[in-house]
Amino acid sequence: MEILNKILLKISTAVVSIFGSLILVFFIIYLLPGDPVLSMLDPSTATPETVANLRKELGLDQPIYLQFSDYFVNVLHGNFGQSIVNSEPVLPKVLEHFPATLALTFCSALLSIVIGLIFGVLSAIYKNKWIDFIARLIGLFGISMPTFWSGILLILFFSVFLNWFPAMGSDGWKTLVLPSISLGFVGAGLIIRMVRTSMLEVINEQFIVTLRAKGLSERIIMYQHALRNALIPAITIIGIHIGELMAGTVVIETVFSRQGIGRIVADAIMAKDLPVIQGVVFFSAIIYVVINLLVDLSYSIIDPRVRRSH
Repeated sequence: MEILNKILLKISTAVVSIFGSLILVFFIIYLLPGDPVLSMLDPSTATPETVANLRKELGLDQPIYLQFSDYFVNVLHGNFGQSIVNSEPVLPKVLEHFPATLALTFCSALLSIVIGLIFGVLSAIYKNKWIDFIARLIGLFGISMPTFWSGILLILFFSVFLNWFPAMGSDGWKTLVLPSISLGFVGAGLIIRMVRTSMLEVINEQFIVTLRAKGLSERIIMYQHALRNALIPAITIIGIHIGELMAGTVVIETVFSRQGIGRIVADAIMAKDLPVIQGVVFFSAIIYVVINLLVDLSYSIIDPRVRRSH
């Protein structure tokens, strides 16, 4: 029962966070410069009456608290509004393009986790050896290299010169390779550095010395005991990084001309399509909160000490 109460508390906190995200998204979009009504009309032919009628039709003539209450009620019913540009419902449009972004996020996260954990652990175990130097170099380049720049370099080398992978599009697994590498390389650098630091701290703790005194092999000590204790901070970084990958798709999907929610929000910003921007950002916020909730719940599974401490 106590564990159930803790889970319910974490879920309640997540719900409050989602509601807070809804408020922030609405008011930040509301305070953005520019008038969406004027962007929809031809300035040379629009009259004050036309502008006023369209503003009333969209509900933008109402006080801000009434606009928010209407928006909140609509969101509760699964209605994120309609695009100002083409009058398409926002939610079906987001759900239509979300699988492409999800596939890119999953492949990038998988690449980040695999490279980050392997090189992070090896870097700590073989400190100041050649493998440590390579791992730290990968981590440095991963953190320092902007995704748009690495994406352009990958296109030039693997698409233009070698013609191994397509440079653009979102059809088939080959179109996922280059954007996943470009986006996942950043996370790999972060995870390498975090895992290396955590492993070095754990290796120097007293219980590792005790395990060695008991005669356990170095492999068992490192991979069954040290790694498990070092995973908590690494999982925190992984959870945050997966959420950041959703935001990073805006740049990558633009560079590689992929049709995902990142490309949708980029086009919506250019067109000042506020309902689409609100819908995509809030939908991404929900995904981010859910991911961090799952990460939080996974702590007690990986490390029983966390479960006992709650």
